[in-house]
Amino acid sequence: MINDSTIGFIFLLILIILIVLRFPIAISLIISGALGTLTLSEWQPVLSQFKTIAFYRFSSYELTVIPLFILMGQFAQKAEISKILFNTFSTWFGHKRGGLAIATIASCAGFGAINGSSIATASTMSQIALPEMKKRKYSTTISSGSLAAGGTLGILIPPSVVLVIYAIIAEQNITYMFAAAFIPGFLAALGYVITISIYVRIIPESARIEDRKNLAERISAIKKLLPLGLIFFIVIGGIYAGIFTPTEAASIGTFLTFFLAIKYKKLNINKFKDCLLQTAKISGMIFLILLGTDFFNSFLGRSMLPQELGTFISNLSLSPFGILFMIILIYLILGLFLESLSMVLLTIPIFFPIIMSQDFGLTPSETAIWFGVIILIIVELGLITPPFGLNLFVIKSIAKDIRITEIFYGVIPFILSDILRVIILIIFPSLSLFLVRLIN
Repeated sequence: MINDSTIGFIFLLILIILIVLRFPIAISLIISGALGTLTLSEWQPVLSQFKTIAFYRFSSYELTVIPLFILMGQFAQKAEISKILFNTFSTWFGHKRGGLAIATIASCAGFGAINGSSIATASTMSQIALPEMKKRKYSTTISSGSLAAGGTLGILIPPSVVLVIYAIIAEQNITYMFAAAFIPGFLAALGYVITISIYVRIIPESARIEDRKNLAERISAIKKLLPLGLIFFIVIGGIYAGIFTPTEAASIGTFLTFFLAIKYKKLNINKFKDCLLQTAKISGMIFLILLGTDFFNSFLGRSMLPQELGTFISNLSLSPFGILFMIILIYLILGLFLESLSMVLLTIPIFFPIIMSQDFGLTPSETAIWFGVIILIIVELGLITPPFGLNLFVIKSIAKDIRITEIFYGVIPFILSDILRVIILIIFPSLSLFLVRLIN
């Protein structure tokens, strides 16, 4: 007779197959979770879940932060903040070898901090930076590689929707998650800049040196950037200082970004309606996925699969860090087939209890926060890992004249940078937890 954990494993495989076959992830989660629960019990618990789970999930105050940050990102796109960022950083760094690629990374970091989406960051910045680098004879490998890698900064640099979702699933403080991701996000941008600097010295013909802009032009560019810096300082600084809750900060940030779009005369009534419509679509998709995740988590709890996996891994006699590296390897494999949000929602309910049962020399809350940052970096790495990294195909869809193999070669140095960063953050957890301990 098939036991409950075996049934749990079977429906987990069914879920993965449905997602790989491009079924909507929310529908895949609900179908797998509902049918799995029906297999283990009867109709009544399944029907009851449609009422109780939906009410429990959508009555959560923390969810309000998601549509607000999404709307903030929509206003930022309409205000063409990405152009301001790129023009400013290219004015300051364009005279250096590889300066436009460095400006791209800095712009992606800035835009990701406002937008919070890796795919949107990669797509938007590609349309701006690629033509400029092509005009200045940058190689396609360094151009596409820097854009694909820079786009991933949107998932880690606060405010990030995926960070919020992890905090909700893992029942962690959103403010602490934002604080924990700040230094790793900065290290990511710094690592990419160093990678570009090394690359263009090894292959000098990959990037040209531009004329240095005069001081007046550089000061003028910085002045244009001040409103964006002020928004970031108010939103993130207010959260860290405890002045605002994340939801309050998101509300203020949304209003300021809306005002900026009006000031730049980039927002009319039709664009405003489009911002609201896109926010509703994206928020609805995320909320439905969260509902599906709750359905599947409920089924996993009934099947005892996470507990069985925890027992199995414990019996392997691996050290806590050995278990962590095994989980990271699984994430790297999943990253070949799944996008970031899917991986977080699918795996956290399974791996999180396993990690929390291990002793890393940290408090339970610190372990949960540190693990979340590590996993988000790995998920971010999956976005640029050939042959199926999603950001790679975002770049390809915009730059149709660049071969996909050139994009693959272009991201390899940045993948090595990410791997080094993961190792550093694992060895030194305090890098992720420093700001958390400071504001706690």
